[in-house]
Amino acid sequence: MKSKILPLQLQDLQYRVGDLDLLGPINLTLEAKSKTLVIGPNGAGKSLMLKLCHGLLKPTSGRISWMGGDSLAADRHQSFVFQHPIMLRRTALENVAYPLKIRGLPSDERKARAIEVLELTGIAHLADRPALKLSGGEKQKLSLARSWVTRPEVLFLDEPTANLDPRSTYDMEKLIDQIHQTGTKIIMTTHDMAQVRRIADELCFIHQGKLIEHGPVETVLEMPKNPMTAAFVKGELLI
Repeated sequence: MKSKILPLQLQDLQYRVGDLDLLGPINLTLEAKSKTLVIGPNGAGKSLMLKLCHGLLKPTSGRISWMGGDSLAADRHQSFVFQHPIMLRRTALENVAYPLKIRGLPSDERKARAIEVLELTGIAHLADRPALKLSGGEKQKLSLARSWVTRPEVLFLDEPTANLDPRSTYDMEKLIDQIHQTGTKIIMTTHDMAQVRRIADELCFIHQGKLIEHGPVETVLEMPKNPMTAAFVKGELLI
């Protein structure tokens, strides 16, 4: 199926607060199909880059373009999952159906699609439970289901397994791969280098707001071009 919004292009993307440069300038093109993982130390700018791409923040300068157009045209074809999911004061089923309500889908279709996604994510048994009373792992799966229900072409994931136990992490990684197999482009931040080796197709390494390296996961991990990338991959502290 031909992409509606990809490739995603960042052209001299920069984000500043006052006199402080937090990100950029970054030049990057992300194509369809591959799972792109964004890595780097705490405070490197990984989450900031995803929020800019998704339109949650506006760049200070530079351009974000989807298939040669602006981000407004891509809003309906992308979703975002936060590290700390925000649940509505409703049932799990109503949480998943809510994005479809915003899009104006009929009630019967909203419910049918929400149930389908809850089943696919393995949490259909939680449909009538209050979302706020779910465990951390259940909330993260619910957040993923809520983003998946819109059938996005691009799914941004910001450290989706950072606070999960190994079993929940395993389940989330399986779901992420399942979503990817349906044709959704995954763009995800992580600190977990073992996770990178398990699921990444390509890597973006960011340090101090700069894109240091971008390429296939095997190349970046085994033959990094930049000494900072090599140090990070080895587990050394970058100051």
